[in-house]
Order: sequence, then structure tokens, then C-alpha cells
Amino acid sequence: MNKTDRMLAIVLELQRKGTLRAADLAAVFETSVRTIYRDVQALCEAGVPVAGSPGQGYSLMEGYFLPPVGFIAEEAVVLLLGLDFVEYRFDAAYKASALAARSKIEAILPQTVQAESARMRSAWKLVGGGTRACGDDPLSDHLSLLRLAVLEERLVRFRYTKTKPDADGGDRESIRDAEPYGLVQAAGNWLLVAYCRLRGDIRHFRLSRISELTVTDERFRRPADFELQSYRPADDRNVFVRLLFRPDLEALLRESDYFYMHAIEPSPEGLLVTLRVRRHEDALQWILGWGAGVAVLEPEQLRLRVRQEIEDMLKRY
Repeated sequence: MNKTDRMLAIVLELQRKGTLRAADLAAVFETSVRTIYRDVQALCEAGVPVAGSPGQGYSLMEGYFLPPVGFIAEEAVVLLLGLDFVEYRFDAAYKASALAARSKIEAILPQTVQAESARMRSAWKLVGGGTRACGDDPLSDHLSLLRLAVLEERLVRFRYTKTKPDADGGDRESIRDAEPYGLVQAAGNWLLVAYCRLRGDIRHFRLSRISELTVTDERFRRPADFELQSYRPADDRNVFVRLLFRPDLEALLRESDYFYMHAIEPSPEGLLVTLRVRRHEDALQWILGWGAGVAVLEPEQLRLRVRQEIEDMLKRY
């Protein structure tokens, strides 16, 4: 960081955090205390009213601030969510730039806008995989309604359609009353994290399977100890599937970043791949998509299921 950028950053740090010692600033900008002394002196000579208090540190004189950029909370959220995405998805250099940009944006936001934008951002989370632009997505109406419901802590009601019945025989379609806790984008899919009153527990609902969504007037209170950013669902993938892939497919396998993939191990016969799934059927379509490049080793039940599916396909051709 050159001297000019560092001096501006010092002003932003003081504006954001109040009083800071020279040693604190030196640690932030990875430079020497003597360099900070020189930068502060240069700021004072340039007319920036930096006050120094022995034993306490530097601060800006009350009433001084950089010319503000007028962001409302929604605009700030858009910028900060974009920085969250860059920080999560790009390399170390872009991550560092995203962190620096976030610091500058937060420094010029009034406290009320900072608090509101933090509250709104707490309802969103980006996780791995691809992304979908919700502006042109048919799910955008759902996203808008659910975001409102999360922020206002209002009960939602919708029809939910699953690809298969539950293992306990639950219906493929059902009407759910849910207390929405947050929205998560994972591997290109939007999920609603909510307390489902039908199941009596926290559940994840894919927005693509939600229809007839309504936001009710009934209010609820989200548990005080629930934090979406740190929330991790219980892992119920207790079924292991062993597969043998052709060695030349290793690069494609790793690029696929398949959610259920547990391990890839080289062997003399090829690549041994272990999946952890909830049910055998969860991996069926993915396995079939690799054609003759894969063979199911175990469990035998899944081997028979794949064989039956191939036989049924042959009948259609």
C-alpha cells in the first residue's frame, strides 16, 4: 500500500473506530510505528484534524468526517453482499480487496444505516457451487416475499413438492406452515431455512419446489441463539456408496464438486469414489450420467437398481 492510500485508510480507520494507538494502526497496515507517526504528521499538515492523546492514541476531532456517500440500507446491503460473494468465491488478492472495500463502505455509513444493513444481511448466506441471478429468475417473487418474512419474523404458508416421498412414508406434496429463519444459496440453488411446524424441527426447503406461497400476519420470534452464518444442519447422510471410475475421469470428477462425494482414492483398477447419501436413490441419476465410465461396487441393492434402470432404458430404444 502506498503512502497516499495508507493515509486515506488511516482516516477511515479513525472515523470508523474512534481512538486508536499508533501501534494499533501499525498492526492494521503492517508497517512500523514510526511510519504511522510520519503519516499522521502529513495528515495534520494537509489540514486533517487528527488529535493525539498521550497514552490513549489518535482520534479525529469531533465533527470532522470525509464527504459522505449517501447509501440507504438496501443499497448498502447490495454492495456488501457483492463483496461477500467476491470474498468467498475469488482468490486471496480479491479477498483482500473485498475486505478493504467493505471497511471503507462501512466507515462512511451512518450508525443507523450500518445497523439496518447488518440486520438485512443476516438473512442471506452464499454457500459454494454456482450462482443464479435471481433478478431474471422465476423464483425472484418467492425471494422477495421470503426476505420480507425473515426480516419481519412472519409465518409463511406454502405447498411443498418433493421428488420422492419421505422414508417414513410422508406425502410427496404437503402444505407447510414455517417460521423462516433465513435464505441460503448453495450450489446454485436457493434454500429456505425455517422451523417447520408440520415436522417440528428446522428444515431446508428448495424454493424451486415451493408454490402457493403466502406471508401471513402471524408473528413468531426467532430463537436468540440461532445464527444463520454459523448454522450447520445435522448430517443425516449415513449410507455409503462405493464406485469405481475410469482413471481418465479424475479431473472431471473433481470439477463436478458433487455434494455427496466423500472421498476419491486411486487404485490399480481405477478411481475408488465413496459417496455419503441419505438414500441410494439420491445418487442414481448422477451415477447414470457417467455412463460406462463408472461401475457401482456396493451396495448390491444400488447395483441392481442401476442395472434395472439401464434395462428399462434399452426397452425405450
